[in-house]
Amino acid sequence: MLARKSIIPEEFGLPGLASRMPRKPVFRDRVNKARFIAKNGSCNLAHKNIREQGRFLQDVFTTLVDLKWRFTLVIFTTTFVSSWLLFAMSWWLVAFAHGDLDLGLELPERQNRTQCVSGVKSFTSAFLFSIEVQVTIGFGGRMITEQCPTAITVLILQNIVGLIINAVMLGCIFMKTAQSNRRAETLIFSRHAVIAVRNNRLCFMIRIGDLRKSMIIGATVRLQVVRKTTTPEGEVIPIHQIDVQTESAMASNSLFLLAPLIICHIIDKNSPLYDLSAMELQCSDLEVIVILEGVVETTGITTQARTSYVSEEIQWGHRFVPIVTEEEGVYSVDYSKFGNTVKVTTPHCSARELDEKPSILIQTLQKSELSHQNSLRKRNSMRRNNSMRKGAGSSGSLRRNNSGLAAPKVQFFTPGEGGQAMNAVT
Repeated sequence: MLARKSIIPEEFGLPGLASRMPRKPVFRDRVNKARFIAKNGSCNLAHKNIREQGRFLQDVFTTLVDLKWRFTLVIFTTTFVSSWLLFAMSWWLVAFAHGDLDLGLELPERQNRTQCVSGVKSFTSAFLFSIEVQVTIGFGGRMITEQCPTAITVLILQNIVGLIINAVMLGCIFMKTAQSNRRAETLIFSRHAVIAVRNNRLCFMIRIGDLRKSMIIGATVRLQVVRKTTTPEGEVIPIHQIDVQTESAMASNSLFLLAPLIICHIIDKNSPLYDLSAMELQCSDLEVIVILEGVVETTGITTQARTSYVSEEIQWGHRFVPIVTEEEGVYSVDYSKFGNTVKVTTPHCSARELDEKPSILIQTLQKSELSHQNSLRKRNSMRRNNSMRKGAGSSGSLRRNNSGLAAPKVQFFTPGEGGQAMNAVT
């Protein structure tokens, strides 16, 4: 059985209409890529299959400083207890070799005999004496005598070993408490980066700030773009770091980080963002790393704060709101608006297209000015209409109020023919 032919022609059917409709360009969805630097500045990198583990023991002090607090405390506790036990065994051997632990002697002979260490009669007493010597407690019940040169040598060795352990422990604790990353906790970055037009150039901008009153001396900011690239020879570079110049770096001057600053990168032909438009930026897998370095004013230690921005955290066509105001002769910073942005008119094309066609920027600005004027006209007309409505409502109420006070109508009758009324006067 043949299919019945449709009354509607094929070119006007749904398949025909769908084939002739213009299709929008389809962009590749961005694959979720792991961050190289987290927002808090930690490096998202795991070291695996390290065969030469002995290199870490060649720099024991740095290894102890890099360890977590719980491991450091366990190591120091184990070291102290081991040293006490080791020298307690040494003192016990000295006493045993001198015959101080000989229980076969009679009581008068023991009292008349001079011991190497008075009061050491067992391993427990030797352990307590070892702690007293190394920690310099000196209770007075046990002490060394001049009868044994070996005991004097052990005393000197234990004092030297105890001083070394104390020095390493105090230095490690000081370095862990005064690490540069502790100062970096008060160096803040804006949550998002923005791209907008500044001085007729497309710019990439972030905001940095310092919460402490003590300043960072010689502060510098470096920007790097990390992306996966492939060379013309086919070599794949998974982490290709590209330096990005900023205005402060081009001026070769350090930052005076007294108040929050906006770091600006001009997207020119040397920028890795030169060929990216607003739509291409959303689909790219780049990561912008920001590194802030400087010397802490109070301690003199160099500190470094880091963060990064992926494509989802870069807002195209936005600008940071001002947060520094002058109040009663003092500049005030409102950190509640530190990361706030506002939308501004920005072309959605790349910086290369703006350089090739400067008219795009002019047309965009003109359209923005026209839309701004139209919005002002609408706003003024709405205000005018509201004022007219309020005026009409007030005049109507006055009329209603005045109508109650109007004089009553009075009629005067004049006698005329047939007794009819001749005049009526209000």
